[in-house]
Amino acid sequence: MREPFDRAAEILLHGILDRAFPSAVAEVGRKDGAIWRRAFGTLTYDPGSAETTNDTVFDLASLTKVIATTTLVMRAVDDGLLTVDDRVQDRLPEWRGIDREAVTVRDLLSHSSGLPAYLPFFRDHVGRIEFEPAICHTPLEYEPRSGSVYSDLGFMLVGFMLEDARGAARDRGRFDPSTTLAAQFRRIATFVTAEPLTFSPPRTWRSRTAPTEVDAWRGRLLTGEVDDENTWALGGAAGHAGLFATTGAVGSFAQAALQTIAGEHVLAQPPTFQEFIRRTEVPGSSRALGWDTMLPTSSCGTRMSTTAIGHTGFTGTSLWIDWERDVYVVLLTNRVHPTRENNRIQAIRPAFHDAVIEEFEQKM
Repeated sequence: MREPFDRAAEILLHGILDRAFPSAVAEVGRKDGAIWRRAFGTLTYDPGSAETTNDTVFDLASLTKVIATTTLVMRAVDDGLLTVDDRVQDRLPEWRGIDREAVTVRDLLSHSSGLPAYLPFFRDHVGRIEFEPAICHTPLEYEPRSGSVYSDLGFMLVGFMLEDARGAARDRGRFDPSTTLAAQFRRIATFVTAEPLTFSPPRTWRSRTAPTEVDAWRGRLLTGEVDDENTWALGGAAGHAGLFATTGAVGSFAQAALQTIAGEHVLAQPPTFQEFIRRTEVPGSSRALGWDTMLPTSSCGTRMSTTAIGHTGFTGTSLWIDWERDVYVVLLTNRVHPTRENNRIQAIRPAFHDAVIEEFEQKM
């Protein structure tokens, strides 16, 4: 008898053999729970490396943008602490200039602010006190809202604004550790799942954490230490990266998202969530607010509904939610081990998702 999602599993097994990644865990589920989860490979390519299990922890990279940052923005909107149409210059005084005075939080969330995709600030800057002015003074690459360039820089700024919004709400003239991005998200994570899902994971998780790459800047193999260098220079938690989790934890978040879309007040007020997952009108863009949306050329393949939402992470992670079908697909890998130059996952992702949706429709 064929196993559930056997074609999808075969694709991931071939990915292991093709050295697209040494370690992978996949989960498929609906709003009421997981229906399939399977682990593949070993944590590294080294002989004797531990086998991947359902409890393996992965560096989520840019899944942080939707799981943590976008969710926290939605909650801040619901609490009246900010709006997506607030001007950035009204939130961050260093953001100045005629070319950027009309840029809003919405533009940062939809990657249409004019900011470049990436700059290696970690080489010269440490902490928010140095990163914030450096990003705010970075020349824009295009006219805001004229197009979309996926930008880590914009989400770093969103993270800073979230800290300020909660700090201002408490009306304190001193640093309040409960308003940091990590602390704000911790309260959501403990509500959503009992599985590992956090910034700056404890050392006790390292034996079951999938290593990422050998980082030339830090001179070591990274295990349980954030792969993204800018996040590392920001202390391990930032608006664009930094979360670590198991596949089950990401699946629990996806279930909460599906429940919210279905009308329950879980991650945010349902109308707020609906606004955030609606594709923007930015020319040539598939972006919603924080979330990406389905295109036939997306990592989610060609079979998901046109309204599906999702995101990928640089380290080899992805989450896609086809809410019309009530199904989500989590795929966590460490494709950057031992080097980020390995891009074989690009062909595997769409094939895997197509197989999942085809088998899901046959079984459901």
